[in-house]
Amino acid sequence: MARNGANAVNTTKRTNVKILAAIIGGSAVVAMGALTMAISPEQATPASITSSGMTVGATTTQTTPAAVPETTMAVPAVKATPFGGSGS
Repeated sequence: MARNGANAVNTTKRTNVKILAAIIGGSAVVAMGALTMAISPEQATPASITSSGMTVGATTTQTTPAAVPETTMAVPAVKATPFGGSGS
């Protein structure tokens, strides 16, 4: 009978320690948030983004693409022999 009582006491102590650790951890998170808010500088006005449309640089030229592609099929200038020397 004494064993069950001792286990119940240890279980209760373990639960109390876990709850106490959770409270301390939560308090630390809240304290860090409050400290961050106190230290960070306040912004007087929010940043505003304005756009006036897309512009093209002075060095670009705009042309109409050709109706037929200039290169129909790409062919390598030099063809290497396959590994091991076999093949064409």
